[in-house]
Amino acid sequence: MKLYLIAGEASGDARAAEVMKCLSALALEKGGAVEYLGAGGPKMQALAPVIEDWSGEAVLGIWDVIKKYPYFRRKLDQMLAEIDERKPDAVLFIDYPGFNLRLAKAIRKRNPAVKLFYYVSPQVWAWNRRRIPEMARDLDLMLCLFPFEKALYEKSGLKTVFVGHPLLDALAADKGREPREENLVGLFPGSRKKEVTRIFPIMLQTLEHLRQARPELRFEAAAASEPLAAMMREMGGGADVRITVATAHSLMNRATVGVVTSGTATLEATYFELPFVLVYSVAAFTWIIGKWLVRVPFLGISNILAGREIVREFLQHDARPAVIADELLSFLNLPEKRAAQQAEFREVIRGLGSGGAAHRAADAIWAALGL
Repeated sequence: MKLYLIAGEASGDARAAEVMKCLSALALEKGGAVEYLGAGGPKMQALAPVIEDWSGEAVLGIWDVIKKYPYFRRKLDQMLAEIDERKPDAVLFIDYPGFNLRLAKAIRKRNPAVKLFYYVSPQVWAWNRRRIPEMARDLDLMLCLFPFEKALYEKSGLKTVFVGHPLLDALAADKGREPREENLVGLFPGSRKKEVTRIFPIMLQTLEHLRQARPELRFEAAAASEPLAAMMREMGGGADVRITVATAHSLMNRATVGVVTSGTATLEATYFELPFVLVYSVAAFTWIIGKWLVRVPFLGISNILAGREIVREFLQHDARPAVIADELLSFLNLPEKRAAQQAEFREVIRGLGSGGAAHRAADAIWAALGL
């Protein structure tokens, strides 16, 4: 089997690598092999050196997309040419919908015989459900992570398999390994430079209010990389905030409460049962466009899955440090409030299945190709 994969961010790179490992094991069991092509990140490239690492080109917000449009247009044309030349049996798109859905449409027009599979459903249910019938025409198989997505896609005739959420496997080994530390507040400002630039100052101002109310509190921030850690120290977090690198899961286990930037980290914090509040802020233009497009009542995936606000969301102009601090203090002062939120988290995680997402995704891909 010859498989062309496209992932555009660190999370997509990790998900793709997991499926690649499972597909290779499945092929070996069946007496075959898989040849991988495409573009992604370092984890995919480690398994198949021919895959291009373009993970440094990830964008945040509409304005970034506009500025980098010529680059992405060239990449789309390059990938179309590669697919024409190499003739893969299938193309697997992993997340990254802004680019991948356009590429899927272009491939369908040029190479109708190529099977097109999508792993990690685009959140069109949040911002444009009218695209689902169009996706059903372009794609052959959708592999979704959340149970409610299956019915949405199948209603339009798109074959869909709910595989569960891969984070359940990725995080299992880290859960509960360290006890919670009294009076420790965890900060999770995001994995992108622009997120950290906008959100970490809000977190630092929040800490000033917390210190005044509870001088005994300690603060630790998890940076996604050493360059981001250095930037956070320059922003004023070096003196009274311990900044560590690639320790998010450990900190989610240890902290009493947390402040988490919207994104994958919110689901991770839910899995680790860290009582937390969600904070998010973007450029004004991106926020205006986003408010116009988004059709769900919450930003945090934990709230979406629960169907109600189990995590307070402090977004854009509402991300005021004094108000955020008041909510955190209520968690710190009321153990029963922390316990109630943790019980809600357990219900959310139960709804995501029992693990094995990458294996189920590989099985579904193999079956869809008739192998």
